[in-house]
Amino acid sequence: METGSSVSRAPLSRGMVRRIVFSSSIGNALEWFDFLVYGYFAPIIAKQFFPVHDEWLSTLLAVGTFGISFLMRPLGAIVLGIYGDRKGRKAALTLAIALMMAGTLAMAVMPPYASIGIAAPLLILLARLVQGFAVGGEFGSATAFMVEHSAARRGYYASWQFASQGAAAILAASFGGVLAWWLPPEQLQAWGWRVPFFFGLVLGPVGWYIRSHLDETPEFLANQQAQSTQDARATKEPGLGRQWVNLLLAVGIVAQSTVGVYILQLYMPMYAVKQLHMAAATSFGVVVLNGGLQFALSPVMGALSDRIGRIRIMLTTSILLASLTYPMFAILQRHPTLGWLLVLQGAAGIFKAAYSGPMPALMSEIFPVRVRSAGLSIAYSVGVTLFGGFAPTIAEVLIHVTGDTLAPAYYVSLAAVISGVSLAIVGWRTMRQASMRATLAS
Repeated sequence: METGSSVSRAPLSRGMVRRIVFSSSIGNALEWFDFLVYGYFAPIIAKQFFPVHDEWLSTLLAVGTFGISFLMRPLGAIVLGIYGDRKGRKAALTLAIALMMAGTLAMAVMPPYASIGIAAPLLILLARLVQGFAVGGEFGSATAFMVEHSAARRGYYASWQFASQGAAAILAASFGGVLAWWLPPEQLQAWGWRVPFFFGLVLGPVGWYIRSHLDETPEFLANQQAQSTQDARATKEPGLGRQWVNLLLAVGIVAQSTVGVYILQLYMPMYAVKQLHMAAATSFGVVVLNGGLQFALSPVMGALSDRIGRIRIMLTTSILLASLTYPMFAILQRHPTLGWLLVLQGAAGIFKAAYSGPMPALMSEIFPVRVRSAGLSIAYSVGVTLFGGFAPTIAEVLIHVTGDTLAPAYYVSLAAVISGVSLAIVGWRTMRQASMRATLAS
Protein backbone atom coordinates (compact mmCIF):
# COMPACT_ATOMS: atom_id res chain seq x y z
CA MET A 1 0.00 0.00 0.00
CA GLU A 2 3.01 2.27 0.28
CA THR A 3 2.86 5.05 -2.24
CA GLY A 4 6.04 6.94 -1.50
CA SER A 5 8.71 7.78 -4.00
CA SER A 6 11.37 5.32 -4.90
CA VAL A 7 14.72 6.83 -4.01
CA SER A 8 18.11 5.36 -4.79
CA ARG A 9 20.41 5.35 -1.79
CA ALA A 10 23.95 4.38 -1.03
CA PRO A 11 24.19 1.59 1.55
CA LEU A 12 24.24 2.94 5.08
CA SER A 13 27.32 2.41 7.21
CA ARG A 14 26.95 0.65 10.54
CA GLY A 15 27.76 3.87 12.35
CA MET A 16 25.01 5.74 10.49
CA VAL A 17 22.52 2.94 11.18
CA ARG A 18 23.30 3.16 14.89
CA ARG A 19 22.85 6.93 14.88
CA ILE A 20 19.54 6.70 13.02
CA VAL A 21 18.19 3.99 15.32
CA PHE A 22 19.38 5.63 18.53
CA SER A 23 18.27 9.15 17.68
CA SER A 24 14.84 7.98 16.48
CA SER A 25 14.13 5.60 19.35
CA ILE A 26 15.50 7.54 22.33
CA GLY A 27 12.52 9.91 22.35
CA ASN A 28 10.15 6.95 22.43
CA ALA A 29 12.23 5.36 25.19
CA LEU A 30 12.18 8.58 27.23
CA GLU A 31 8.42 8.89 26.74
CA TRP A 32 7.74 5.34 27.92
CA PHE A 33 10.22 5.50 30.76
CA ASP A 34 8.49 8.61 32.08
CA PHE A 35 4.98 7.21 31.68
CA LEU A 36 5.85 3.82 33.13
CA VAL A 37 7.52 5.40 36.16
CA TYR A 38 4.46 7.59 36.68
CA GLY A 39 2.22 4.54 36.51
CA TYR A 40 4.39 2.44 38.80
CA PHE A 41 4.51 5.17 41.45
CA ALA A 42 0.89 6.27 40.98
CA PRO A 43 -0.13 5.34 44.58
CA ILE A 44 2.70 7.51 46.00
CA ILE A 45 2.05 10.33 43.53
CA ALA A 46 -1.60 10.18 44.54
CA LYS A 47 -0.70 10.81 48.18
CA GLN A 48 1.77 13.56 47.29
CA PHE A 49 -0.40 15.55 44.89
CA PHE A 50 -4.01 14.28 45.18
CA PRO A 51 -4.64 13.80 48.90
CA VAL A 52 -8.28 12.89 49.55
CA HIS A 53 -9.98 10.90 52.30
CA ASP A 54 -10.75 7.90 50.06
CA GLU A 55 -7.51 6.13 49.07
CA TRP A 56 -9.14 4.53 46.01
CA LEU A 57 -10.38 7.92 44.80
CA SER A 58 -6.94 9.46 45.36
CA THR A 59 -5.31 6.74 43.24
CA LEU A 60 -8.02 7.11 40.60
CA LEU A 61 -7.30 10.85 40.36
CA ALA A 62 -3.60 10.14 39.88
CA VAL A 63 -4.11 7.59 37.09
CA GLY A 64 -6.88 9.77 35.68
CA THR A 65 -4.42 12.66 35.34
CA PHE A 66 -2.14 10.19 33.60
CA GLY A 67 -5.00 9.43 31.18
CA ILE A 68 -6.07 13.05 30.63
CA SER A 69 -2.60 13.85 29.28
CA PHE A 70 -3.41 11.55 26.37
CA LEU A 71 -6.12 13.94 25.25
CA MET A 72 -3.33 16.26 24.10
CA ARG A 73 -1.76 13.58 21.93
CA PRO A 74 -4.06 14.05 18.92
CA LEU A 75 -3.44 17.81 18.99
CA GLY A 76 0.30 17.24 19.21
CA ALA A 77 0.05 14.68 16.43
CA ILE A 78 -1.67 17.15 14.13
CA VAL A 79 0.64 20.09 14.89
CA LEU A 80 3.96 18.23 15.03
CA GLY A 81 2.95 15.75 12.32
CA ILE A 82 2.16 18.51 9.83
CA TYR A 83 5.29 20.35 10.97
CA GLY A 84 7.32 17.20 10.24
CA ASP A 85 5.79 16.84 6.77
CA ARG A 86 6.53 20.48 5.93
CA LYS A 87 9.80 21.26 7.71
CA GLY A 88 11.27 17.79 7.97
CA ARG A 89 11.39 14.78 10.27
CA LYS A 90 14.53 16.10 11.97
CA ALA A 91 12.93 19.42 12.93
CA ALA A 92 9.87 17.72 14.44
CA LEU A 93 11.96 15.21 16.38
CA THR A 94 14.17 17.92 17.88
CA LEU A 95 11.19 19.99 19.01
CA ALA A 96 9.36 16.96 20.43
CA ILE A 97 12.21 15.81 22.66
CA ALA A 98 12.74 19.34 24.00
CA LEU A 99 9.09 19.50 25.08
CA MET A 100 9.30 16.03 26.63
CA MET A 101 12.28 17.09 28.72
CA ALA A 102 10.29 20.06 30.03
CA GLY A 103 7.50 17.75 31.21
CA THR A 104 9.93 15.35 32.88
CA LEU A 105 11.71 18.22 34.67
CA ALA A 106 8.41 19.45 36.09
CA MET A 107 7.65 16.01 37.52
CA ALA A 108 11.09 15.75 39.06
CA VAL A 109 11.03 19.07 40.95
CA MET A 110 7.32 19.71 41.61
CA PRO A 111 6.58 20.56 45.30
CA PRO A 112 3.86 18.40 46.89
CA TYR A 113 0.32 19.41 47.81
CA ALA A 114 1.41 19.99 51.41
CA SER A 115 3.75 22.78 50.24
CA ILE A 116 1.84 24.65 47.52
CA GLY A 117 -1.72 23.39 47.86
CA ILE A 118 -4.03 23.14 44.85
CA ALA A 119 -1.26 24.44 42.57
CA ALA A 120 0.49 21.06 42.90
CA PRO A 121 -2.10 18.88 41.11
CA LEU A 122 -2.79 21.64 38.57
CA LEU A 123 0.90 21.96 37.67
CA ILE A 124 1.24 18.17 37.50
CA LEU A 125 -1.67 18.13 35.08
CA LEU A 126 -0.06 20.90 33.01
CA ALA A 127 3.22 18.97 32.87
CA ARG A 128 1.41 15.85 31.68
CA LEU A 129 -0.45 17.87 29.03
CA VAL A 130 2.78 19.38 27.67
CA GLN A 131 4.37 15.96 27.49
CA GLY A 132 1.26 14.46 25.93
CA PHE A 133 1.42 17.14 23.22
CA ALA A 134 5.10 16.38 22.59
CA VAL A 135 4.79 12.62 22.33
CA GLY A 136 1.79 13.02 20.04
CA GLY A 137 4.15 13.87 17.20
CA GLU A 138 7.05 11.68 18.30
CA PHE A 139 5.94 8.31 16.90
CA GLY A 140 5.09 9.51 13.40
CA SER A 141 8.20 11.61 12.87
CA ALA A 142 10.55 9.01 14.37
CA THR A 143 9.03 6.14 12.40
CA ALA A 144 9.11 8.13 9.17
CA PHE A 145 12.74 9.02 9.87
CA MET A 146 13.63 5.34 10.27
CA VAL A 147 11.76 3.83 7.32
CA GLU A 148 12.73 6.54 4.87
CA HIS A 149 16.38 5.56 5.10
CA SER A 150 15.93 1.97 3.89
CA ALA A 151 13.07 0.56 1.82
CA ALA A 152 14.40 -3.00 2.09
CA ARG A 153 14.78 -3.07 5.90
CA ARG A 154 11.86 -0.97 7.05
CA GLY A 155 10.57 -3.63 9.40
CA TYR A 156 13.91 -3.99 11.17
CA TYR A 157 14.64 -0.28 11.49
CA ALA A 158 11.15 0.73 12.63
CA SER A 159 10.97 -2.16 15.10
CA TRP A 160 13.41 -0.29 17.32
CA GLN A 161 10.54 2.03 18.21
CA PHE A 162 9.11 -0.77 20.32
CA ALA A 163 12.41 -2.35 21.25
CA SER A 164 13.14 0.98 22.94
CA GLN A 165 9.88 0.61 24.86
CA GLY A 166 11.17 -2.70 26.16
CA ALA A 167 14.41 -1.06 27.27
CA ALA A 168 12.39 1.70 28.96
CA ALA A 169 10.27 -0.92 30.73
CA ILE A 170 13.40 -2.65 32.02
CA LEU A 171 14.82 0.62 33.34
CA ALA A 172 11.54 1.81 34.85
CA ALA A 173 10.75 -1.51 36.51
CA SER A 174 14.33 -1.81 37.76
CA PHE A 175 14.11 1.62 39.35
CA GLY A 176 10.75 0.74 40.87
CA GLY A 177 11.91 -2.61 42.22
CA VAL A 178 15.26 -1.41 43.58
CA LEU A 179 13.80 1.69 45.21
CA ALA A 180 10.91 -0.29 46.75
CA TRP A 181 13.38 -2.85 48.12
CA TRP A 182 16.17 -0.47 49.20
CA LEU A 183 14.38 2.54 50.67
CA PRO A 184 12.14 2.59 53.74
CA PRO A 185 8.54 3.48 52.83
CA GLU A 186 8.79 6.97 54.33
CA GLN A 187 11.89 7.83 52.24
CA LEU A 188 10.38 6.33 49.10
CA GLN A 189 7.32 8.53 49.54
CA ALA A 190 9.32 11.61 50.53
CA TRP A 191 11.89 11.70 47.71
CA GLY A 192 12.73 8.25 46.35
CA TRP A 193 10.01 8.22 43.70
CA ARG A 194 11.57 11.34 42.10
CA VAL A 195 14.91 9.61 41.35
CA PRO A 196 13.77 7.95 38.07
CA PHE A 197 12.49 11.28 36.73
CA PHE A 198 15.90 12.88 37.34
CA PHE A 199 17.48 9.94 35.54
CA GLY A 200 15.19 10.59 32.58
CA LEU A 201 16.54 14.12 32.39
CA VAL A 202 20.01 12.71 31.68
CA LEU A 203 18.80 10.88 28.55
CA GLY A 204 16.92 13.80 27.02
CA PRO A 205 19.84 16.16 26.23
CA VAL A 206 21.79 13.29 24.65
CA GLY A 207 18.91 12.54 22.31
CA TRP A 208 18.37 16.20 21.49
CA TYR A 209 22.04 16.69 20.60
CA ILE A 210 22.18 13.68 18.29
CA ARG A 211 18.89 14.56 16.60
CA SER A 212 19.99 18.13 15.94
CA HIS A 213 23.11 16.88 14.11
CA LEU A 214 21.49 14.33 11.78
CA ASP A 215 20.73 14.78 8.08
CA GLU A 216 17.18 14.76 6.75
CA THR A 217 15.83 11.55 5.17
CA PRO A 218 16.40 10.92 1.44
CA GLU A 219 12.72 10.20 0.74
CA PHE A 220 11.56 13.42 2.36
CA LEU A 221 14.14 15.50 0.46
CA ALA A 222 13.21 13.83 -2.82
CA ASN A 223 9.52 14.41 -2.20
CA GLN A 224 10.15 18.07 -1.32
CA GLN A 225 12.15 18.54 -4.51
CA ALA A 226 9.43 16.88 -6.58
CA GLN A 227 6.76 19.14 -5.08
CA SER A 228 8.87 22.26 -5.61
CA THR A 229 9.25 21.43 -9.32
CA GLN A 230 5.53 20.54 -9.63
CA ASP A 231 6.31 16.91 -10.35
CA ALA A 232 3.16 15.30 -11.71
CA ARG A 233 3.37 12.23 -9.51
CA ALA A 234 3.83 14.22 -6.31
CA THR A 235 0.98 16.63 -7.01
CA LYS A 236 -1.41 13.74 -7.58
CA GLU A 237 -0.71 12.14 -4.21
CA PRO A 238 -3.77 12.42 -1.99
CA GLY A 239 -3.59 14.89 0.88
CA LEU A 240 -4.26 14.08 4.52
CA GLY A 241 -7.94 14.94 4.15
CA ARG A 242 -8.39 11.96 1.81
CA GLN A 243 -6.67 9.50 4.14
CA TRP A 244 -9.57 8.88 6.53
CA VAL A 245 -9.93 5.18 5.67
CA ASN A 246 -6.21 4.60 6.18
CA LEU A 247 -6.38 6.58 9.42
CA LEU A 248 -9.22 4.44 10.77
CA LEU A 249 -7.44 1.21 9.85
CA ALA A 250 -4.19 2.41 11.42
CA VAL A 251 -6.02 3.36 14.63
CA GLY A 252 -7.47 -0.14 14.77
CA ILE A 253 -4.03 -1.65 14.26
CA VAL A 254 -2.67 0.36 17.21
CA ALA A 255 -5.35 -0.97 19.62
CA GLN A 256 -3.71 -4.29 20.47
CA SER A 257 -0.24 -2.84 20.85
CA THR A 258 -1.23 -0.02 23.18
CA VAL A 259 -3.58 -2.06 25.37
CA GLY A 260 -0.89 -4.71 25.67
CA VAL A 261 1.50 -2.10 27.06
CA TYR A 262 -0.87 -0.26 29.36
CA ILE A 263 -2.55 -3.33 30.83
CA LEU A 264 0.04 -6.11 30.63
CA GLN A 265 3.08 -3.94 31.34
CA LEU A 266 2.14 -0.66 33.02
CA TYR A 267 -0.86 -1.80 35.07
CA MET A 268 0.40 -5.26 36.09
CA PRO A 269 2.58 -4.15 39.06
CA MET A 270 -0.41 -2.33 40.57
CA TYR A 271 -2.68 -5.30 39.74
CA ALA A 272 -0.24 -7.79 41.29
CA VAL A 273 0.01 -5.78 44.52
CA LYS A 274 -3.65 -4.79 44.93
CA GLN A 275 -5.47 -7.82 43.51
CA LEU A 276 -2.98 -10.67 44.01
CA HIS A 277 -1.37 -9.27 47.19
CA MET A 278 2.18 -9.80 45.95
CA ALA A 279 5.24 -7.85 47.07
CA ALA A 280 5.89 -4.65 45.12
CA ALA A 281 9.55 -5.47 44.46
CA THR A 282 8.56 -8.86 43.02
CA SER A 283 5.93 -7.39 40.73
CA PHE A 284 8.41 -4.83 39.36
CA GLY A 285 10.98 -7.56 38.76
CA VAL A 286 8.55 -9.58 36.67
CA VAL A 287 7.94 -6.63 34.34
CA VAL A 288 11.66 -6.70 33.55
CA LEU A 289 11.04 -10.08 31.89
CA ASN A 290 8.29 -8.59 29.74
CA GLY A 291 10.41 -5.62 28.75
CA GLY A 292 13.48 -7.78 28.15
CA LEU A 293 11.62 -10.01 25.72
CA GLN A 294 10.17 -7.00 23.95
CA PHE A 295 13.61 -5.40 23.66
CA ALA A 296 15.29 -8.59 22.39
CA LEU A 297 12.56 -9.89 20.07
CA SER A 298 11.08 -6.74 18.48
CA PRO A 299 14.02 -6.28 16.06
CA VAL A 300 13.93 -10.02 15.28
CA MET A 301 10.23 -9.85 14.43
CA GLY A 302 10.71 -6.63 12.47
CA ALA A 303 13.48 -8.21 10.39
CA LEU A 304 11.37 -11.35 9.90
CA SER A 305 8.49 -9.22 8.63
CA ASP A 306 10.82 -7.86 5.92
CA ARG A 307 11.14 -11.43 4.65
CA ILE A 308 7.76 -13.13 5.14
CA GLY A 309 5.32 -10.23 5.46
CA ARG A 310 4.03 -8.13 8.34
CA ILE A 311 0.34 -9.02 8.36
CA ARG A 312 1.03 -12.75 8.54
CA ILE A 313 2.96 -12.31 11.79
CA MET A 314 0.70 -9.68 13.35
CA LEU A 315 -2.63 -11.36 12.56
CA THR A 316 -1.42 -14.64 14.05
CA THR A 317 -0.49 -12.77 17.22
CA SER A 318 -3.92 -11.11 17.40
CA ILE A 319 -5.67 -14.47 17.21
CA LEU A 320 -3.45 -15.96 19.91
CA LEU A 321 -3.78 -13.00 22.26
CA ALA A 322 -7.58 -12.88 21.90
CA SER A 323 -7.77 -16.60 22.65
CA LEU A 324 -5.26 -16.95 25.50
CA THR A 325 -5.50 -13.78 27.60
CA TYR A 326 -8.57 -14.81 29.63
CA PRO A 327 -7.26 -18.31 30.45
CA MET A 328 -3.91 -16.87 31.56
CA PHE A 329 -5.56 -14.31 33.85
CA ALA A 330 -7.92 -16.96 35.23
CA ILE A 331 -5.03 -19.28 36.09
CA LEU A 332 -3.15 -16.38 37.68
CA GLN A 333 -6.19 -15.54 39.79
CA ARG A 334 -6.44 -19.12 41.04
CA HIS A 335 -2.68 -19.42 41.57
CA PRO A 336 -1.32 -15.95 42.45
CA THR A 337 2.30 -17.05 42.53
CA LEU A 338 5.50 -15.62 41.12
CA GLY A 339 5.78 -18.56 38.73
CA TRP A 340 2.43 -17.96 37.05
CA LEU A 341 3.02 -14.22 36.96
CA LEU A 342 6.28 -14.96 35.14
CA VAL A 343 4.38 -17.10 32.63
CA LEU A 344 1.84 -14.34 31.97
CA GLN A 345 4.48 -11.63 31.61
CA GLY A 346 6.67 -13.84 29.44
CA ALA A 347 3.80 -14.61 27.08
CA ALA A 348 2.80 -10.94 27.03
CA GLY A 349 6.35 -9.92 26.14
CA ILE A 350 6.51 -12.38 23.24
CA PHE A 351 3.09 -11.34 21.93
CA LYS A 352 4.03 -7.68 22.24
CA ALA A 353 7.27 -8.11 20.31
CA ALA A 354 5.68 -10.24 17.59
CA TYR A 355 2.91 -7.71 17.04
CA SER A 356 4.60 -4.37 17.64
CA GLY A 357 7.94 -5.16 16.00
CA PRO A 358 6.46 -5.12 12.45
CA MET A 359 3.71 -2.59 13.26
CA PRO A 360 5.47 0.76 12.61
CA ALA A 361 6.67 -0.37 9.19
CA LEU A 362 3.22 -1.64 8.25
CA MET A 363 1.63 1.65 9.32
CA SER A 364 4.21 3.67 7.40
CA GLU A 365 3.38 1.73 4.24
CA ILE A 366 -0.25 2.75 4.50
CA PHE A 367 0.55 6.46 4.09
CA PRO A 368 2.34 8.26 1.22
CA VAL A 369 5.52 10.23 1.94
CA ARG A 370 3.75 13.56 1.58
CA VAL A 371 1.54 12.97 4.63
CA ARG A 372 3.41 10.12 6.33
CA SER A 373 4.53 11.95 9.46
CA ALA A 374 1.08 13.44 10.12
CA GLY A 375 -0.75 10.23 9.20
CA LEU A 376 1.38 8.08 11.46
CA SER A 377 1.29 10.58 14.33
CA ILE A 378 -2.47 11.09 14.21
CA ALA A 379 -3.34 7.41 13.86
CA TYR A 380 -0.98 6.35 16.63
CA SER A 381 -2.00 9.15 19.00
CA VAL A 382 -5.71 8.62 18.50
CA GLY A 383 -5.26 4.86 18.95
CA VAL A 384 -3.23 5.27 22.12
CA THR A 385 -5.68 7.85 23.49
CA LEU A 386 -8.76 5.74 22.78
CA PHE A 387 -7.43 2.36 23.87
CA GLY A 388 -4.42 2.97 26.09
CA GLY A 389 -4.50 6.30 27.89
CA PHE A 390 -7.36 5.41 30.19
CA ALA A 391 -6.71 1.65 30.22
CA PRO A 392 -5.47 1.56 33.86
CA THR A 393 -8.41 3.77 34.89
CA ILE A 394 -10.89 1.57 33.02
CA ALA A 395 -9.41 -1.57 34.59
CA GLU A 396 -9.60 -0.08 38.09
CA VAL A 397 -13.18 1.10 37.61
CA LEU A 398 -14.34 -2.22 36.13
CA ILE A 399 -12.79 -4.20 38.97
CA HIS A 400 -14.18 -1.81 41.59
CA VAL A 401 -17.70 -1.72 40.15
CA THR A 402 -18.11 -5.37 39.13
CA GLY A 403 -15.88 -7.02 41.68
CA ASP A 404 -14.45 -9.13 38.83
CA THR A 405 -10.66 -9.20 38.98
CA LEU A 406 -10.55 -10.68 35.47
CA ALA A 407 -11.82 -7.44 33.92
CA PRO A 408 -8.40 -6.51 32.45
CA ALA A 409 -8.43 -9.74 30.41
CA TYR A 410 -11.69 -8.76 28.69
CA TYR A 411 -10.24 -5.42 27.67
CA VAL A 412 -7.06 -6.95 26.23
CA SER A 413 -9.04 -9.55 24.26
CA LEU A 414 -11.37 -6.89 22.82
CA ALA A 415 -8.40 -4.86 21.60
CA ALA A 416 -6.91 -7.94 19.93
CA VAL A 417 -10.18 -8.57 18.07
CA ILE A 418 -10.33 -4.94 16.85
CA SER A 419 -6.74 -5.09 15.61
CA GLY A 420 -7.27 -8.47 13.98
CA VAL A 421 -10.21 -7.15 11.97
CA SER A 422 -8.22 -4.06 10.92
CA LEU A 423 -5.29 -6.20 9.81
CA ALA A 424 -7.56 -8.47 7.79
CA ILE A 425 -8.99 -5.45 5.95
CA VAL A 426 -5.53 -4.02 5.25
CA GLY A 427 -4.41 -7.40 3.93
CA TRP A 428 -7.46 -7.69 1.69
CA ARG A 429 -6.95 -4.19 0.31
CA THR A 430 -3.29 -4.91 -0.38
CA MET A 431 -4.11 -8.10 -2.30
CA ARG A 432 -6.83 -6.32 -4.26
CA GLN A 433 -4.46 -3.50 -5.25
CA ALA A 434 -1.80 -6.03 -6.27
CA SER A 435 -4.36 -7.87 -8.39
CA MET A 436 -5.43 -4.66 -10.08
CA ARG A 437 -1.81 -3.75 -10.86
CA ALA A 438 -1.21 -7.20 -12.32
CA THR A 439 -4.34 -6.90 -14.49
CA LEU A 440 -3.27 -3.50 -15.81
CA ALA A 441 0.25 -4.77 -16.50
CA SER A 442 -1.11 -7.67 -18.55
